Amino acid sequence: MTAAEVLEALRHRGWRVATAESCTGGLIAGALTEVAGASDVFDRGFVTYSNDAKIDMLGVAPATLAAHGAVSEKTAAEMAEGALERSGAQIALSVTGIAGPGGSDHKPEGRVCFGLAHGGTVLTETREFGALGRSEVRAAAVQHGLAMLMAACFARG
Repeated sequence: MTAAEVLEALRHRGWRVATAESCTGGLIAGALTEVAGASDVFDRGFVTYSNDAKIDMLGVAPATLAAHGAVSEKTAAEMAEGALERSGAQIALSVTGIAGPGGSDHKPEGRVCFGLAHGGTVLTETREFGALGRSEVRAAAVQHGLAMLMAACFARG
């Protein structure tokens, strides 16, 4: 699926989208805004690479970061909620992870957490893309994020 198809599905629902990105560094926003005419659907993107940025720009609780770390579903949920609250969008997608190189036994390279906030609910999930290399993990995260947005467009409600 392409970013253009996601934008068309969002347009069909009458939704505007916001993104909150850490490990992808704005690549999801970039993919969406690469498509001509995206401005009627894409509201804004937050690139919150540091923990301070997650706190300042999205309202992620310092206690969440201390207890769960930046790469966690709890942080991804708060990032998505913060992006939704701080935008004119009806749906927000967040991504935070370890693109590599590196990682740890507890949080390995290729682990990416996603959050999707819409209609008072937040869906989170974690994907283990593996040690594919930095560019490949980031590309996989972009594709998965777009797929989550597309699925939300076709969900009931």
